[in-house]
Amino acid sequence: MRHRLAGRQFGRNSSHRKALFRNLVTSLLEHGHIETTEAKAKEIRGIADRMITLGKKGDLNAKRMAFSYIQSRDVVAKLFSEIAPRSAERNGGYTRVIKSRVRLGDSAPMAIIELVDKEGATGRPAAAPKAKAEAQVATAPAEAPAAEKPKRGRKKKEEAPAEAAAPAEAAEKAEAPAPETEAPAEEKKPEE
Repeated sequence: MRHRLAGRQFGRNSSHRKALFRNLVTSLLEHGHIETTEAKAKEIRGIADRMITLGKKGDLNAKRMAFSYIQSRDVVAKLFSEIAPRSAERNGGYTRVIKSRVRLGDSAPMAIIELVDKEGATGRPAAAPKAKAEAQVATAPAEAPAAEKPKRGRKKKEEAPAEAAAPAEAAEKAEAPAPETEAPAEEKKPEE
């Protein structure tokens, strides 16, 4: 009986399970994100966080401990030189698990596990695009309201396709001459 024993077995013996986790963690640190089953992603989350914590320590003992688990010199070097400095401000939670799809072969729930601090990301990347979008809205000229677009999906049986297209074409024709008449007036003002 498995009373109060932590961890998932995955139908493997302990050495096979340990090798599986090593390979998954190595791939995660090498590529920055991987797709695996949801259960495996949740299991390796803590191991990957421990490896990044060792990378943040940065001393010789931490390198030896990381190398004893990861067993790839390139990945250990990347962990200590690139990944750990990006996560220096963070006090844990270096990975996130995102549910992605259901695998076709066996209907297993799949998930993407990725590093929170990705390559090229510095500080808080979400704040910059939001501020930029607000600045564009503030500087954009006010536009006349456009004609309503028909909703996507099923058309009502009563509407004929020609009737739906006719108002849109009439609105386009009505809007087209207006900018042509305004353009010469604007050109004359700067010349005066």
